Amino acid sequence: MDGINSEQYLIIICSLVVLSYVFSIISQYIRIPSVLLLLFAGIGLRYVADRSGLSIVFPSRLIEVLGIVGLIMIVFEAGLDLKLGRNKLRLIRNSFFSALVILVISCVSISAILYYWLGESLIKCIVYAIPLSIVSSSIVIPSLQLLTNAKKEFLIYEASFSDVLGIMIFNYFVADEVMTWKSAGIFGANIVVSIILSLFLSFILLLVLAKTKLNIKFFLIFSLLILIYAGGKIFHLPSLIIILVFGLMINNWEKVPISKLSHYFPPKQIESLRNLLHSITAESSFLVRTFFFLLFGFSIQLNFAGETDVLMVGGLIVLALLIVRYLYLRFFLRANIFPEVIFIPRGLITIVLFYKIPSHLMLTAFNQGILFFIILCSSIIMAVGMIFYKKGNEDVVEEGQFLKRSDIM
Repeated sequence: MDGINSEQYLIIICSLVVLSYVFSIISQYIRIPSVLLLLFAGIGLRYVADRSGLSIVFPSRLIEVLGIVGLIMIVFEAGLDLKLGRNKLRLIRNSFFSALVILVISCVSISAILYYWLGESLIKCIVYAIPLSIVSSSIVIPSLQLLTNAKKEFLIYEASFSDVLGIMIFNYFVADEVMTWKSAGIFGANIVVSIILSLFLSFILLLVLAKTKLNIKFFLIFSLLILIYAGGKIFHLPSLIIILVFGLMINNWEKVPISKLSHYFPPKQIESLRNLLHSITAESSFLVRTFFFLLFGFSIQLNFAGETDVLMVGGLIVLALLIVRYLYLRFFLRANIFPEVIFIPRGLITIVLFYKIPSHLMLTAFNQGILFFIILCSSIIMAVGMIFYKKGNEDVVEEGQFLKRSDIM
């Protein structure tokens, strides 16, 4: 890469963005989500580079940072997409318990598989199982354009809850002390503090966004959201809750039960801010997602495909994920299980949390190929399922980030 000049770098970067846009358009015809096409494109570029004898290495820290930024964008975008109300209570309840129960049972199942296969500490197996149990909202949310509004809404809520709950549980198990009354009390107190901070900081962010006279607003707010997320991580707070609450507050401002606030923040002003945030967030999320999945796909080495332990352990874990999801949707939620049952992709959040596992909790016998196998296999299952999902052509639309955003939720 040393022989490439600045203009050639720009050509490569812009070409990748154009490629991502093309993927977003053709995905509606081949019914494979564009993020999966990006992932497979990254793998293909790695294969071409290896065959050409090119040695290209991207620092893992770059992928991690892109993943964190993408996670913040996706959670914020989900908050901006969700409407609250009495008619949504059943939906919110069902999606919350679906996310929680499937997350917990999947974690127990994966922990058991890792524990009996690798024979290492149970706590370490749980720490590894938690990221593998979280549904990837970064793949799910951009892949819903073929579904009805009711199915979209359920899966958006469920994926968002899965992210937030998974990160909270992960932070608990990587703390210095777990499985004690003291640690449980601290964990509960952190949640309460985060909820209180969410409301307070959301009003502060709204004040900054609504009252600043500068036209450059969004990236100021986005920088503050990143600062809040990073600060929350330092103090072991589930800071994604703050980001989700801020998005929900912007999108549901008319339901805030404090009439005096309408005088300072008129609904028309909030509506214009909401439209601006919808547009810029979708565009920015698209850009971050593009480079994250391309770089992650490029980092995958396919030589794990011939390793027995990768195929056995990875296959058992993917099978467990499918069985747990099927049983819950079929017998507890009693909902139409297709295509919801195939939405088991693991992706951005799983990768980000794997980077966050402390050295003293790492499994010495864990093969990183298992992670790659699960991400690829779970994504392929979703892609194949969406190909067989039947819906009239008149309901097929282009991906949301390229449409004029409307409040369909």
